[in-house]
Amino acid sequence: MQKIFKYLRTLAVMTVLCLVLAWSLPAQAATKMDAKLEQQVLQILRDHPEVIIESVQNFDQQKKAQLRQVQQAFLQDLKTNPQAVIGDSPRTGPVDSQNVLVEFSDFQCPYCAEVHKTLKSLVEKHKDNLTLVYKNLPLTAAHPEALPAAQAAWAAQQQGKFWEYHDALFANQKQLGEALYVDIAKKLNLDLEKFASDRQLANTAIGQDVQLANKLGVIGTPFLVINTKDYAGSVQASEIEQRLDNAS
Repeated sequence: MQKIFKYLRTLAVMTVLCLVLAWSLPAQAATKMDAKLEQQVLQILRDHPEVIIESVQNFDQQKKAQLRQVQQAFLQDLKTNPQAVIGDSPRTGPVDSQNVLVEFSDFQCPYCAEVHKTLKSLVEKHKDNLTLVYKNLPLTAAHPEALPAAQAAWAAQQQGKFWEYHDALFANQKQLGEALYVDIAKKLNLDLEKFASDRQLANTAIGQDVQLANKLGVIGTPFLVINTKDYAGSVQASEIEQRLDNAS
């Protein structure tokens, strides 16, 4: 630790000297001084790489500790105050269920489409003791239709048809696009003018879901978190049935 302070102090002093000289010297001289300072800093780093390594390790540990705190707070909320986690997100199942499953999903993700089949079956089987909550995590870098699909589903939610729209998107995942979004809206008898308008307003809600996922360190979909009587944490789709059985 003393080494770190020593070299940080050295760098700070050199930087201040450089700034003072830069203010008092012509631009050409200041440029030369900047170059000299750069070489001195690089030489310190070459001579003592352990300082940088230790600093990076400390920073990484701090970030991991912060992430664990956020995750623990989220799981605690899911246990004691699930409504704080659910918010305005679409949900299906009993309002007061003690078993809450939160799904972070992407409408264009093929793995999410597969998990959707499992979750749909589970919800039907446990309709009296399981609440499913949907959170958006469109992976836009890999799935260009993920965000437009999420916007369309959010617009359908404003007319009370999220889950019907959600199911139709996954059932027609290979046809995602503007024609499909409008076609599903028509088949569900949505007010098309309101549907089009609401799609333009969806990004705030979707962004909140994405922000939550980022805070929790979620980097892929589908990501499932379940709260049952004796457990709260991430889970694979294949484990959910066992968790529910243990909770009953």
